[in-house]
Amino acid sequence: MSAKILQSIPNTWRNHPEFGLKAADLVKLEGFLTHEEANHLILPAKHDRFRALELTSPEQVRVVILGQDPYHGPGQAHGLAFSVKPKVKLPPSLRNILKEWGEDLGNPPPKDGCLERWAQSGVLLLNSCLTVRSGEAQSHAGQGWEKLVLGLLRTVSAKSQPVLFILWGGPARKLAEPILREPHGAIFSAHPSPLSAYRGFFGSKPFSKANSWLTQRGLAPVDWSLD
Repeated sequence: MSAKILQSIPNTWRNHPEFGLKAADLVKLEGFLTHEEANHLILPAKHDRFRALELTSPEQVRVVILGQDPYHGPGQAHGLAFSVKPKVKLPPSLRNILKEWGEDLGNPPPKDGCLERWAQSGVLLLNSCLTVRSGEAQSHAGQGWEKLVLGLLRTVSAKSQPVLFILWGGPARKLAEPILREPHGAIFSAHPSPLSAYRGFFGSKPFSKANSWLTQRGLAPVDWSLD
């Protein structure tokens, strides 16, 4: 039954030896999603749930930005953590991210909040939970997505090339920290939510710090441009 979820994950991730999950490991998650989809509007749409993995293969990952769960407002979530599609109003967390991005790198405001260019430059924009009930934040937490996401993080952590994890807020740090190992690194700060952004997210300069970390290890910097 849960083979449906595995079949939706791109081959480069699903077949990686470090991913380590089989259909039987996802029975709880598959059953939960089947029930939820029969009774509620679930975000993002099925075809977008693994968009982050489609845009960024394990070999391409240079930076991981780990979020919590998808945006729960209509038309917002499209499978990339913190991103929205063009012409969609910026959610508060994304507005704060782009404010810090502009101040950190000296960039003018972008035309929209779509972060697909970052994904194409090797930034894995991953949430710890890949679905949510419309209008109900964290409604799918603890139902099995975390196990799958840990498999994805293990896959990244198996890379011999250094990867930097950008972890915003306690939940992201708690999920990722156990699998962090050399030669990889991490930078931590408060979450960009309006509830916490002024407690250490603003002024943290994650984008320039990430590129400095990469170049110090002889790697190409990320192209953080959006236009």
